[in-house]
Amino acid sequence: MKTKRTLFSILLFTAVLLMGCTQQETEKRKPNVLFILADDFGYHDLSCMGSRFYETPNIDKIAHGGMIFTEGYATCQVCSPSRASIMSGKFPARHGITDWIGAKTGTAWREQGRFNKLLPPEYTHHLQHEYITLPEAMKEAGYKTFFAGKWHIGDKGSWPEDHGFDINKGGWDVGSPKGGYFAPWKNPNLDYKEAGENLTMRLAKETANFIRENKDTSFFAYLSFYAVHGPIQSTQEKWAKYRQKAEEIGIAKKGYEMGHFLPIRQVQDNPVYAGLVESMDDAVGEVLKTLEELGLDENTIVVFTSDNGGVAAGDGFATSNLPLRAGKGYQFEGGIREPYFIKVPWLAGGQKCDVPVTGTDFYPTILELAGANLKPQEHQDGVSLVPLLNGGTIAERPLIWHYPHYGNQGGEPSSIIREGDWKLIHYYEDGRQELYNLKSDLQETTNVAGENEELVVQMSDKLFAFLKEVNAKYPVKDPEYNEELELKHLKKVREVRMVGLEKYRKKILSEDFDPQNGWWGSKVTND
Repeated sequence: MKTKRTLFSILLFTAVLLMGCTQQETEKRKPNVLFILADDFGYHDLSCMGSRFYETPNIDKIAHGGMIFTEGYATCQVCSPSRASIMSGKFPARHGITDWIGAKTGTAWREQGRFNKLLPPEYTHHLQHEYITLPEAMKEAGYKTFFAGKWHIGDKGSWPEDHGFDINKGGWDVGSPKGGYFAPWKNPNLDYKEAGENLTMRLAKETANFIRENKDTSFFAYLSFYAVHGPIQSTQEKWAKYRQKAEEIGIAKKGYEMGHFLPIRQVQDNPVYAGLVESMDDAVGEVLKTLEELGLDENTIVVFTSDNGGVAAGDGFATSNLPLRAGKGYQFEGGIREPYFIKVPWLAGGQKCDVPVTGTDFYPTILELAGANLKPQEHQDGVSLVPLLNGGTIAERPLIWHYPHYGNQGGEPSSIIREGDWKLIHYYEDGRQELYNLKSDLQETTNVAGENEELVVQMSDKLFAFLKEVNAKYPVKDPEYNEELELKHLKKVREVRMVGLEKYRKKILSEDFDPQNGWWGSKVTND
């Protein structure tokens, strides 16, 4: 009898042990997630998206190994709102961060010296704590969470570690790389190791180190580059490489066309910006190499996207998004359409999908791919894209943008709704509406609102019903607006600033160009 009890105990212990091992193996099989977010990176700023000038072999590898969403969007034409939407699964009009945090509002907007007709409304200045964010949902699902780089959706008390990230390397209030891309930079959450250290590569190395240290657990790593936000900086070697390449392609006589408020860049030939793009691609390669060396690449979902369009006007006037119209800050496709790639190792790569998708869709998509429960009460404005990744379909739905601000790049206060092939833009300065068929007019050259009045009414009703539902805020008329002053200001922009931009464009492409501020004194690129 005692022998039978002993045998039973041994069998029971073995069964429990095997169950534990099985449970551990199940946990190990849970996919890791690497989310890579670029800043101000345009739809055509990649080799794989058609650029003849920029070279991005590592990011291209993500695209070719996964699905390219050819109609992927950010939820706003500037950074903070889009970043908050990825974290919350909510459109900017709903979460309330409708402009980059720090932008002037109300009468303070006059300090910009722009002489505009409207005063922009107030907006929320941090990601709200009552939301269950994507990283918090991933923690609930058993993931170790990590953040590196640009945050810019709240000041201290609302930093990454306050919204679900176990580790924060470099995320704080500010959206630009204070001090530049080469040490000494200024960041309270990321000290530099030596003078001349490359910030972009440092963020990649911090991410790679996190992956090594957590290779035996399930992790959610969020690499949020400051690149390619201004100041536009690179190394002398990369500048020389791309200056020569621009010359070989053929330098256009004219680089800019005047937009509504500012000149807009029409060509990709800025060798400093191209060097910055390549540096970011080098950094992406560092992280992908780490996944491969550890044998984790076959169990790691990789996402790559940007927070808004490339900067064609304002800031560094760095790139052209053609054939998409305009760029960062604008209501046109160049301001909101983004590189949008999702690589799932166990699904076939090299696929393209032309269904319109947006930044709020990442939250439910990642949860479903991770085998976690969806949280529809949180990601209210997003849908899971897993059916599309599997070759299926999702229901058609309207996508909505609300940017009642002017911004720094020349866009106009407006709201947008896209449904099917149609895109309607409502302008707050004068109430006009523009309707474009993106299938036949991707460059948004022909406003067909007059020929489709019934459709305009239907889409406008849907747009403003949503804005009413979420208590969206709107700009108001500036009682001190002076049309004569605005026209005088715009004349100066055309006749002085645009001429200066053309001269600087040629100067930066000259063989003897010298920035004279030492930002490329370091030869450090990959170290």
